[in-house]
Amino acid sequence: MRRRPTVVLGASGLVGQRMQQRLYNHPWFELKAIGGKKESAGFTLEHFSWRLDDTRPPLPSLPVFDISSDSFVKDLLELEIEVAFSCLPSDPAGRIESVLAQAGIAVFSNASFNRGKEGIPLVIPDINAEHFAAFSTTEGPIACGTNCTLVPMAVPLAALRKFGICTVRMRSEQALSGAGWELLFDEDANNGVLDTVIPGEAEKVAEELLHVFGTRNGTTVEPAEIGLDIKCQRVARRDGHQVFVEATFTQPLSLESVLQAFTLHQFPETVTRCPSAPEHPLHVVEHIDVELHLWSDGNVFSIQPRPSEDLQTGMSIVVGDVKIIDEFTLSYSAYSHNTIRGAAGGTMLLAEQAIVEGRIP
Repeated sequence: MRRRPTVVLGASGLVGQRMQQRLYNHPWFELKAIGGKKESAGFTLEHFSWRLDDTRPPLPSLPVFDISSDSFVKDLLELEIEVAFSCLPSDPAGRIESVLAQAGIAVFSNASFNRGKEGIPLVIPDINAEHFAAFSTTEGPIACGTNCTLVPMAVPLAALRKFGICTVRMRSEQALSGAGWELLFDEDANNGVLDTVIPGEAEKVAEELLHVFGTRNGTTVEPAEIGLDIKCQRVARRDGHQVFVEATFTQPLSLESVLQAFTLHQFPETVTRCPSAPEHPLHVVEHIDVELHLWSDGNVFSIQPRPSEDLQTGMSIVVGDVKIIDEFTLSYSAYSHNTIRGAAGGTMLLAEQAIVEGRIP
């Protein structure tokens, strides 16, 4: 498998640096360019503070290109860039992603701007991989990852679809890193003095859940019909989003059948061949420990993770605290690394899926 020349849009943000980290030793992609805001243009990667707790890998000394420059696309084409990972805020992503796709560069986006738009797949591979069929049909080669909070909520639900999902109540506790590096380095926030409200988050999670559980009809998606009650809040934890879910179903449940469904849940066969895909998408435990269970590869928890070398660590969702409330109702908690599976790793997995399925050359 050849390594495709790749650009990361985002030089100094947490997700952009997670993506750079994952590209350091990736077998299918090679980091060849960085795009950023005008003020960052011309500086090389070493100029930017490393925001992640993990050690910065020896990345190439690449200069940052100005994404707003008239020559940006031309510069990328001269470097023979084939793949772009967009880790930008929504507004700049909206201005550049379609432009790159129209130039023939395949865009895999962590930004919210294009999520759920007709002709642009919004995909969690072990939930709605079939939605990828809309890739490169109307809007050019663009695909989006979902909101990071949706992932730990939705993947366990996907494992239980055979029981017929009726209603879902969810409460989240979301890490500081989900709001960007500024809050992550805020002393008051780390000490628990922070605004717990996340404006618009619950609405985004609800809309995207109904979309990924929806039915594809050509380039459009008919949203699923599930009753939702969602509340999201920020907590003083550096990394890791935890959700607390109560759901009702049309078919009767037992603890044994639910745990079996979680254990047997798998990616589609094509996705299992991707370097970032953990052997088990769900890692079942009796009780979630947010300190010990942040870095799972589906089999073991890492205390000293090496995410620039191990692409699977942090990619499995931990599910536990499962309780059968009555014959048709259960509750569970789930936990995932928000900047790995919920952001950079999940978006990279989409690009890997596109390669395995022959959606990009």
